[in-house]
Amino acid sequence: MNSVPSYGSWLPPVGEPPAPGEAGADRWAPWTAPLALFAALMFAIVGAIGVGIVGAIFGAGFEDPPPAVTIAATVVQDGAFIGAAVLFAGRAGRVLPAQFGLVRTRIKPAIGWMLVAYVVYVGLGVLWAQVVNTDKTDTLPDSLGVDESAAALVTVCVLVTVIAPLAEEIFFRGYFYGALRNWRGPWPAALITGLVFGAIHAGSADLVFLVPLAILGFALCVVRERTGSLLPCIALHALNNALAFGVAEDWSGGAILLLAVGAVSTTLLACMAVMRAPSPQRA
Repeated sequence: MNSVPSYGSWLPPVGEPPAPGEAGADRWAPWTAPLALFAALMFAIVGAIGVGIVGAIFGAGFEDPPPAVTIAATVVQDGAFIGAAVLFAGRAGRVLPAQFGLVRTRIKPAIGWMLVAYVVYVGLGVLWAQVVNTDKTDTLPDSLGVDESAAALVTVCVLVTVIAPLAEEIFFRGYFYGALRNWRGPWPAALITGLVFGAIHAGSADLVFLVPLAILGFALCVVRERTGSLLPCIALHALNNALAFGVAEDWSGGAILLLAVGAVSTTLLACMAVMRAPSPQRA
């Protein structure tokens, strides 16, 4: 009898996704991927307008909103991605965490693929920086008003290192890639997902960063495919964002390490809670 060794119950076995019929992801039509993206963007725009209107009622400028309004609009945007993914997944029947790749995976292979993906991403990113001759750094935390107060710093930190990785991975590597994979297989799906993932950051990152982000998006799809789980993708995304945030804020090495451990742990604990929640019963 074949058996898969367990390396811990908290980070569930790599390469043991549920059977397609059980997960239901095989029923996601490829054409719903761009439609879900469009819906997410529309939800985000409408939500951001709503947040802006509420802010304006309380005296905030609509064209130059304060950090609180910008942060709230960003949270709404992340919620829009999760909402769109769940909404379109529900078209195929009962929505399960496993459909998005929230399944158990072995730690050692997962860490190996995460390491390979990150080395490739960093290496190609450094090469790209040399090609375009840039020394720009990430300015997203500053644009969200991270330097306004301690409360803003903590809020933006959680938003960038925890909420964003969860929302973006559930949508892009969970639903978007999952649906496209039913078209021509994993490689075209990974390429398209990577390109879209880079392009979607055009409003929040300098153009020079879009190519490295596309590379990261592609690499995360490979991790998703090779491990059979979204958990390593979420962990790597959280780790990357934590490192970028700490460097952008000029934190010490110890503080950055603490942030990285906290971000990865928090995102995985959130996934565990979802995975362990009782599944809804069929009607």
